Amino acid sequence: MSKNIVVLIIYIIAFLAGLPCNLLACYSFLRKVRQKPVPIDILLLNLTFSDLFLLIFLPFKMAEVALNFKWPLSPNFCPVTNFFFYSSIYLSTLFLMGVSIERYLCIAHPVKHKLNRRPTYAKIASLFFWFLACAHCGSIVFVVHYFHGSQWSSENNVTCYKKFSPQQLSIVLPFRLELFIVLFFIPFIVTVFCYVNVIRILTNMPNIKPQKRQRAVGLAIATMLNFTIAFAPYNISHIVGFVKKESPTWRTETFCLTSLNTVLDPVIFFFSSSTIRRTFTEFWIGICNKLRNLTSRCCPCCCKSCRDNAKEGRAGELSVGNLPSILAGSSTPSPFLTLEPSGTLDG
Repeated sequence: MSKNIVVLIIYIIAFLAGLPCNLLACYSFLRKVRQKPVPIDILLLNLTFSDLFLLIFLPFKMAEVALNFKWPLSPNFCPVTNFFFYSSIYLSTLFLMGVSIERYLCIAHPVKHKLNRRPTYAKIASLFFWFLACAHCGSIVFVVHYFHGSQWSSENNVTCYKKFSPQQLSIVLPFRLELFIVLFFIPFIVTVFCYVNVIRILTNMPNIKPQKRQRAVGLAIATMLNFTIAFAPYNISHIVGFVKKESPTWRTETFCLTSLNTVLDPVIFFFSSSTIRRTFTEFWIGICNKLRNLTSRCCPCCCKSCRDNAKEGRAGELSVGNLPSILAGSSTPSPFLTLEPSGTLDG
């Protein structure tokens, strides 16, 4: 029961922190793509979509854990929920790989990449990633659920993908190994290669500002944390299960960690996109202003000095224009998504 409480707490944290951040990011990227679509924004927008799919179905998983893994809904809804969960996990690994490739090409081949960069390429890559992840996860989820002899489609079974028959394991275990290799290990290796070379190239460029290097390192660290904390434990269970010929009992704990991806992705958005930094900053300043106005109504004397400073002009030092660069480690605002031939990291 204590394990269930920990799993439930992780799900609640992921839902409460991930949902507002991803909704805000989704709104920002949609607005940016409509105005001026660039490949990196298209990839990040699709990444937010995959996170939102997981977050929408996360309350069902929370209810399942709260009921000691008794499925609270119709048995036919079990494969649908797991399809979106599994697809979201591997969509995230694929789109994180796509972002790393885009970042590497901007740094390693700035002129050639800028001349050949087309939003159409990012759209095609996004469609391919969606097809690859959904085809894999859809096949295993629905085939195993409706496999001959399966009891999951019966009203008598109250669990969802908790126990497997030997016939089901003969399908599930090899397929999980393929998921590990194709949808986790290969994207992870490609992502590590891209960010290691990005940092190496920026380190050897004397004219690059230290703040740009710091953002590149921050992006690489956030992405690696996402892979190692959210995805690696769950995918390692695929290998263990294939070797032992059984589904590991600790998969539940590793599975809940994948939901933390929805919390770590907004950190990646912040380091990747000046649009997100600006939107997050405007949102945060709006909340601070509302809290300040509420405080001034409740206790006018506490805010007297603040009003005096505002009259003198000192309160304007923190503004929407300069806070993104302060939070991102830059002394002056700079774009982050387009790499110019001179080595700019933003755009």
